[in-house]
Amino acid sequence: MRAVPERRYHHLHSFNLRMHAGELSKDELRGWILNRFHYQRHIPIKDALTLAKLDTPELRRSWIRRIHDHDGTRPGEGGIERWLRLGEAAGLPREQLLSGQDVLPAVRLAVEGYVNLCRLGTPLEAVAASLTELFAPDLMRKRIDAFERHYPWIDQDGLAYFRMRVPQGARDGEEALELVLAWASGRADQERAVAALAYKCDVLWSLLDAVERAYR
Repeated sequence: MRAVPERRYHHLHSFNLRMHAGELSKDELRGWILNRFHYQRHIPIKDALTLAKLDTPELRRSWIRRIHDHDGTRPGEGGIERWLRLGEAAGLPREQLLSGQDVLPAVRLAVEGYVNLCRLGTPLEAVAASLTELFAPDLMRKRIDAFERHYPWIDQDGLAYFRMRVPQGARDGEEALELVLAWASGRADQERAVAALAYKCDVLWSLLDAVERAYR
């Protein structure tokens, strides 16, 4: 499971490499923030669909924390709110982000595919697809450094989303990996888990493909 994102996670995509090297224009960075928000706002939706597949109170209590992380437990909190503040720090009105009217069609399709995997797949597949979280903390650390170094026109308060995802991603990735290793006891289940994680990597890669073509 760790080997899949080593080869296919979007930290290797040329857009992310250019982002971290400080080579993106303001329009490119804003285009990424806007389109990535379409993905961000669907994270609690896919987690709610996954939650409905879990058959014990213990598992549901654990997984529902992910929804709280993104939606918050009261107005003005959570990862979605922090991403809106990132957009504002980059000069994007939150009304523009929330409207979704400028989201690229290919991004909509990629996100819909991921949500449908969690809606229609098995609990194993839905949880396995989340294992890109294993690589998220390192990517967030690199992104924070890149934004501070190369994009000083973005207010530092806008980077709160990235900072929060370092501990959250590490926790969520290890938790999901433990479940996948416990559930995927046979070869067929193991292959389904690997395929689900590979698909999630393709979703993230496709999102960056679309953004790179549209704004470069």
